[in-house]
Amino acid sequence: MSTPPNRRAVAVVLLIPVVVTLALWAFAWPAARIAPRDLPVGVAGAGPAAEQLERGFEQRAGAFDVHRFDDEAAARAAIEDRTVYGAVVAGPEGPHVLTASAASPVVAQLLRAAVTAAAPEGAQVRTTDVVAAPPGDPRGSALGASVLPLALAGMGAGAAVTLLGLRGTRAALTLTGSAALVGLAATAVAHSWLGVITGDWWTEAGVLALTVLAIGSAVAGLATLLGPRGLGLGALLMILLGNSFSGVTSAPQLLPEPVGMIGQWLPPGAGGSLLRSVAFFDGSAAGGPALTLALWSALGLAAVLLAGRRGTSTEDAPTAGAPAAREGALTG
Repeated sequence: MSTPPNRRAVAVVLLIPVVVTLALWAFAWPAARIAPRDLPVGVAGAGPAAEQLERGFEQRAGAFDVHRFDDEAAARAAIEDRTVYGAVVAGPEGPHVLTASAASPVVAQLLRAAVTAAAPEGAQVRTTDVVAAPPGDPRGSALGASVLPLALAGMGAGAAVTLLGLRGTRAALTLTGSAALVGLAATAVAHSWLGVITGDWWTEAGVLALTVLAIGSAVAGLATLLGPRGLGLGALLMILLGNSFSGVTSAPQLLPEPVGMIGQWLPPGAGGSLLRSVAFFDGSAAGGPALTLALWSALGLAAVLLAGRRGTSTEDAPTAGAPAAREGALTG
């Protein structure tokens, strides 16, 4: 039985405020609660000055995860390896702040402000950007804005494969091919034209393609398992939660718990972290995000391929029985 028009109208009227409320919660709540939460930072040097810097960070319980380094060189290496977002070097001329705006301009600004506020009156606070954001995107806004288009591209590919009725190997090849083309096109825009990413061109293209493939195959896989409801669940995970929980515009450790952690388990957040690693840090700390994207891609493609096999066997069964049925009809 079809649902009466009046009930459908009431359902739409009630559903829209729920969706809007959920979207406001997903986007506005994390943005309104940005603050450091176990944010990895370093303190370099020895003596009372370094100890005082460390105590200053530790006084804000739960805000910072402090790493100690012997000297400035060790702190710089840790920043380049993405072990910490920045560090403070204790020296006779005052604190020296080492930042990495390529990792997060928001964290770099926060670290500078925190050290400057805690420094003795009249002390000179020097700042060095160890891994600077590219001139084409000094605030990281363009990189942060890239997450939503990638999520929409993956969502569109997964939905198109589902709605067009593509199955099995044909669906998997369509998802892979579209993701590869999106990766090439996106890298041409972001790297070659805008200059907002500056790593190896082909590696960046591979990362962008893998991100789109993870999203698209997950959406198509959910649709094969759950039907049309899978598309809705895919949109919820990849567009609404994946985009707003990604932490690309700030940092995962600045988002409320467990939002930052959840965001890194979803393809948009993992893709953003992996892109930063290959674009600015020569692939440092790329293993975790790459594994996350590979798992989403593998599970989604496996669901699509298995659904294609089930569909093939179902379609073949009547054909195999057709000759016997015709013989029965003739003899009857």
